[in-house]
Amino acid sequence: MRIYSFGQRVARAIRVARNNDPQGDGAPGVPPRPKNERGEMPFLDHLEELRWAIIRSMVGVGLAMVLCAFFSKWIINELLLGPTRSTFFMYDVFGVDAVDVELLNRTITGQFMAHLGTIAAVGFIVGSPVVVYNIWRFIAPGLYPNERVGMRFSTAFATFFFVSGIAFGYLVLTPLALQFFANYQISEAITNQFDITRYFSMVTIWAFGTGVMFELPVVIFFLSKLGIITPEGLRKYRRYAYLGILIVAALFTPPDAISQIIVAIPIALLYEVSIVISRVVNLRRDREIAAALE
Repeated sequence: MRIYSFGQRVARAIRVARNNDPQGDGAPGVPPRPKNERGEMPFLDHLEELRWAIIRSMVGVGLAMVLCAFFSKWIINELLLGPTRSTFFMYDVFGVDAVDVELLNRTITGQFMAHLGTIAAVGFIVGSPVVVYNIWRFIAPGLYPNERVGMRFSTAFATFFFVSGIAFGYLVLTPLALQFFANYQISEAITNQFDITRYFSMVTIWAFGTGVMFELPVVIFFLSKLGIITPEGLRKYRRYAYLGILIVAALFTPPDAISQIIVAIPIALLYEVSIVISRVVNLRRDREIAAALE
């Protein structure tokens, strides 16, 4: 009996049959495709499936951007410009004596490009679940039925951590960093006034960057499925991982220790959660292999 690893099963997405496969590898609701004499979908048909998955993802993100365009005034005034006001509620949570941040437009196209960039960035975030769903729909035929259940959970898992990271970047990192730079002065003769395009780009980087960093448990989950990472290895290199976390936190935060620690703590906790996830995945994987050998 041949034993497939998770990676090999995912790779089968480019060669397995669809709905009428006797092993049940087809994706529900997807019409069966023409197959060759071995019951496998031709390679070009898989390319066609991939093309449509990309198109559907782009359409979903595009519709999200159109939706954001209708609410762009609220998104900009209330959401993105919220941290520039001293009355932003997170300053009360942190007990920060905040100041109002003044934004200026120094280029002819500054406000126009900031407007378009905001719609694109927020639209991509809102439409990201559509992208995740289409990725899942494309690889689903290469999975066994019990694995599809796990993959559905994984897609929800990935979306949850991404959105949580963005929320952390916006609610925690952005106000702390903004107030640090707003209050930092090398001379009283110099007034801090920030360019609007630079402000929007930094907020996007802070929020999106933490969203990506919060995907650490998801990455560890898949690497453990592939047998690349083990919990023993994660424990062995824990000190180096923590050093890397501090370096990454320093890159995404103002150069003060408090902000760096605030960002580093949740990432370190996610690393510890990843060790537990890797242990569970490896134990399950070993049981499956042992059962297949019996």
